[in-house]
Amino acid sequence: FDPLGLLTDADQEKFDRLRYVELKHGRVCQLAFLGQIVTRNGIHLPGDIDYSGHSFESYPNGLAAVFGDAAIPQAGRIQLFLFVGALELGGMKDVTGEA
Repeated sequence: FDPLGLLTDADQEKFDRLRYVELKHGRVCQLAFLGQIVTRNGIHLPGDIDYSGHSFESYPNGLAAVFGDAAIPQAGRIQLFLFVGALELGGMKDVTGEA
């Protein structure tokens, strides 16, 4: 199904690549939604998020954790960004035919 005509002159390799990317991003969105539901219900990881003694529960939910008054410090946001980038580039590869 291609209502915008993005694949009118595409080969099978490009089609397969776009399908793979769509599935991967859909799975990431599902995990993000599940994370929102879990944390909004008050379920947080036990323990401290850093060596200063801040617990996971001490940070707010949703966008307030990034942009609010009690937001995660900038160094923590950079670490999250780099971790997700590392997963995107190396960890989340589609390996077919291997068990």
